[in-house]
Amino acid sequence: MKRASSGKIILLIAIILLLVVFRAFELNQYLTLDYLKASRSHFISLYTLHPFAVIAVYTAGYILVTALSLPGATVLTLAGGALFGLVKGTVIISFASTIGATLACLVSRYLLRDWVQDRFRDTLAAINQGMAREGGFYLFSLRLVPIFPFFMINLVMGLSRMRLTQFYWISQLGMLPGTLVYVNAGRELGKLDSLSGILSPGLIGSFVILGIFPFLVKKLVACWRRRRSLVPPPEHH
Repeated sequence: MKRASSGKIILLIAIILLLVVFRAFELNQYLTLDYLKASRSHFISLYTLHPFAVIAVYTAGYILVTALSLPGATVLTLAGGALFGLVKGTVIISFASTIGATLACLVSRYLLRDWVQDRFRDTLAAINQGMAREGGFYLFSLRLVPIFPFFMINLVMGLSRMRLTQFYWISQLGMLPGTLVYVNAGRELGKLDSLSGILSPGLIGSFVILGIFPFLVKKLVACWRRRRSLVPPPEHH
């Protein structure tokens, strides 16, 4: 028990130190659309000379930003589209974002889940049962709808009892459509004036429909099974 508590304290201190460094050195200035647009040609030249090194540093940075729930994942995704193109950028970012999200979920679970589950045991009993039955559908739908902050989903899911392997593959699939949209937007970086210009109301509506789709399919399948169970088997003569 003491070893676990010491581990949590050390991890918490490490996260706080990283956040302090991020603030003290004003690293957030490098995660803005203006900086990305101004430095685009430099990064492309660097990538042409050292492609593997750039991919490795980019992937590590993306994972770190996502794992620490720092602002800037959207800008990094646009940068990936501008640097690597649609196919390669989507593959790199899909894995980097999912690994980072899973680490954020793991950190939340390690630091907070036991305390939250013990503190609100009675309140969370029904929620835990619901998550055990349909948690995958909830997570998949939330991932498809970009109006919900992904870092918040990571932290909240960390408080649940969902298996990390399930969290990983559902997040990988659920975030893929949004990743494609942002990576593709990164290819047209020079035409973007703000991050809000990426998602039009029609596009957001499409994502909402995608988010509802898994539940709709589930309800239709359940309805079909109920009807089938009510139909008497054919008589054999």
